[in-house]
Amino acid sequence: MAAYLSLCKPRIVELLLISAVPTLFVASKGVPSISDSFVVIFGGTCAGASAGAFNCFIDRDIDQLMGRTRNRPLARHQIGPRAALIFGCFLCLLSVGLFLALSNLLATALILCAIGYYALVYSLILKRRTPQSTLWGGLCGSAPVLIGWATVTGSLSWTALSLFLVVFFWQPPHFWALAIKYRDDYARADIPVLPVVASTRRVLTESVVHSWLMVAASIAVWPLAPTTPLYGVMSIALGGAFLFKVHSLLGEARSGREPQTMQLFHGSIAYLTLLFGTLAVDAALQHH
Repeated sequence: MAAYLSLCKPRIVELLLISAVPTLFVASKGVPSISDSFVVIFGGTCAGASAGAFNCFIDRDIDQLMGRTRNRPLARHQIGPRAALIFGCFLCLLSVGLFLALSNLLATALILCAIGYYALVYSLILKRRTPQSTLWGGLCGSAPVLIGWATVTGSLSWTALSLFLVVFFWQPPHFWALAIKYRDDYARADIPVLPVVASTRRVLTESVVHSWLMVAASIAVWPLAPTTPLYGVMSIALGGAFLFKVHSLLGEARSGREPQTMQLFHGSIAYLTLLFGTLAVDAALQHH
């Protein structure tokens, strides 16, 4: 059971829910219904777990070459490839079935596209071929925001797009901070992530650009949602702290020092959690 749980990549599923659940509050203009909450939390968990299982199935060859991933269940032969594939298909069908039964066609189509994009486009094609895989692979990582919004409203909006862009531009600085530390792992597996093919200075320069775009998108939510000054102040404060950190790391790289990028990796998770948590609280209080 522990091996199958590991196959689901629960930490990534947790990050997906961190953005999806608060979006329900904004789209619902208050506390979301039990039905919407259930389908997004349980159905979304199954979808993320399904994508994780498919990814482990596809990456089983390179996972054995990397120190960070060699303990995954397929790399250690705790689970066979066929069993992992069947497990992923079961979770995918369960997720899509739940959305079809309890949500609407738009949300169902989005959840199916997100799973397919992560498994087929990102894992099979982008990850092994281009240094920009992190950016374009972020389309599926940002999809939970759109799925949550569509579940409540049956449509999309500029607010949903702004929230989508927050997560989309958040992902490169978040992942590249980790990839810089494990660049030797990725090089050994012949995965051309940006830190493998470019200097740390170049990676952090691009991280700065994406961070500014992320903060701009987060502030744009303030008038679009609309939210209260509580969210506005927090988005500016959190964004300022994020920008300070990524700029300081770039400064260290320019001065020839080795930047401690894992601080940015862990800090980025705190940023996303606090930003979307504030969004949920703001929506709940505003429409109480």
